[in-house]
Amino acid sequence: MDSELLLVTGLLLGAVAIPSTLSALNDGRPPRAGAVGLLLAGTAVAVALQARPGGYELADIPQVFSNVIGRFLN
Repeated sequence: MDSELLLVTGLLLGAVAIPSTLSALNDGRPPRAGAVGLLLAGTAVAVALQARPGGYELADIPQVFSNVIGRFLN
């Protein structure tokens, strides 16, 4: 798996896990699924940052998303 795909996967998983975690905390339940999702998202982003020699900058993220989506559509 290449670093761009890992970065996009981690960011999307984190975006889904945050509301899940907040909802569980608001309802008084332990945020198990959200915590696992955040752990996996953080791991995927960290591996993506380590795999690319120069790392990623915040300005690179839209281009990375477009590259990954473009690969799946073509």
